[in-house]
Amino acid sequence: MSQAASTLSEASPSNRLALAALILGGAAIGGSPIFVRLSEVGPMATAFWRVALALIPIFIVSLMKKHAGPKPQSLSDYGMLILPGVMLSLDLAAWHLSLTMTSVANATLLANLAPVFVTVIAFVFFRARTSGVFLLGLVLALAGVVILKGGPAAIGNGDLGGDGIAMIAAFFYACYILAIGRLRSRFDTIRIMLWSTASAAVFIFPIALIHEGHMLPASLYGWSILFGLAFISHAGGQVAITYALAYLPPAFSSLTLLLQPVVAAILAWALLNEAIGTMQALGGAVVLAGIMVARRG
Repeated sequence: MSQAASTLSEASPSNRLALAALILGGAAIGGSPIFVRLSEVGPMATAFWRVALALIPIFIVSLMKKHAGPKPQSLSDYGMLILPGVMLSLDLAAWHLSLTMTSVANATLLANLAPVFVTVIAFVFFRARTSGVFLLGLVLALAGVVILKGGPAAIGNGDLGGDGIAMIAAFFYACYILAIGRLRSRFDTIRIMLWSTASAAVFIFPIALIHEGHMLPASLYGWSILFGLAFISHAGGQVAITYALAYLPPAFSSLTLLLQPVVAAILAWALLNEAIGTMQALGGAVVLAGIMVARRG
C-alpha cells in the first residue's frame, strides 16, 4: 500500500477529484438504509430493484460514451467483470437478511467491518504494505462507528446468527471493493458498473423471489423509493466509488466509506425525525478524525 498511499499524499488534481468522488459516493450510499426502511417491498426485493433499476441510467450513459475503453477479450475478462456483481449480490442479500435477524445498530456496525477485511485480504493475498498511521486511523474510525451506534453496550442487543450474517456481508463487500479496484487498471468505470450491476441483478433475483415472493410495490410512492435507491445510492454512489478506485488504494477507499453510517444518521434525523444525541455526534466526529489520520498514512 505504501506506493498507493504516497500517491494519495501527493494530492494531484486526479487524486483530489477521486477523493471528492469517493466522499460523494459514500454519502450517496449512506442514504440507502433510509430507502430500504421506506420501501414497500421486502429487503431482498428492494435489493433486486436497487441494482435492476440502476441499469437504466448506467446503460444510457454507456450508449452516450464515444470512447468506452478496452473491451473484454477472453472468458477470464468476462468472469472478472461479473465477479464484483456476484460479490455485491451476496453482500446485499446478507446485509438485508441480517437486518431482519439482529438489531439495526448491530447489522450496520458489523457490516461496516469491510475496511478490516479489505486490509487483511490485501495484505495476505496481494502483499500490500500497511503503515502504522493507517492502522491507527482504521481503529479510530471503527471506534467512531461503535460510538455512533450507541457504544459497546449496543453490540450485545442483537442475535448472534444475525450478527454473524452481517459480518459475512462485510466480507463480501470487501471482496467487491477489491475486485473493482483490480478491474479499474484495465476497464473504464461505466463498463465495470454495467457488467457488475447486471450480474448482481441476475444473481439476486432468484434469492428475492424464493425468499419473499412479492416483488412489486403497491403504489407510485413505493416505486419512487426504489428509483431513488437505484439512481442515487447505486447508480450515483457506486459509479463515484468505482471511478475513485482507479486513483486511490482500496483499503483507504473502504475506510472512507465508513462515512455511510454518519450520513445515515443525519438523514434519519432530517427525514425520519430520529434524534441525534451526544453519542451520535461524537461518533461521527471520531469517524471523520480516523479518516483524516488514515489519509496521512
